[in-house]
Amino acid sequence: MRSLEQILNDISKIPFHDTFGTKKEIRYLPSILDDNEAVLSFTSGFFDGNTWLIVLTHRRLIFLDKGMIYGLKQREIPLDHINSVGHKIGLLLGSIAIQDGASAIRIDNIQKQTIIPFIDALNRSIDNFKTGRNIRRESPSISAADEIKKYKLLLDEGTITEEEFKIKKRQLLEL
Repeated sequence: MRSLEQILNDISKIPFHDTFGTKKEIRYLPSILDDNEAVLSFTSGFFDGNTWLIVLTHRRLIFLDKGMIYGLKQREIPLDHINSVGHKIGLLLGSIAIQDGASAIRIDNIQKQTIIPFIDALNRSIDNFKTGRNIRRESPSISAADEIKKYKLLLDEGTITEEEFKIKKRQLLEL
């Protein structure tokens, strides 16, 4: 599970974002995001009668609304399910419409300066996902034993020293 600190670090790198009314949702993100899933873009807007946090990762679009006292509403759309994305920009606020084949979601009252960067990031992510160029990929599961065997071969070849092998072995075995 990603820590709140890692998520806040991701968020700090996003030039245009809006966290209005979504502090509780941001604090809840560590329990939703996978270890290898980073926040690429986000904004907030009015949807289904409440202010929601809309988060884009390399795999999915997440909508979160943490209730005032309790409860959580969460909706996700995998990137490969998004058929179209549209937007409208007004004088101060705008809206985003997302079609996922079965339904349409319209998020209103979005800060206008966040709309274009969010849409651009979403379209890039959809394209990367559909063409197999994900920003982050699942790393294959490699056991500590396999890694130790690899370092043992390096030791036998003379590429690393006995001391380097012992250090790496301790790290892998978490001793």
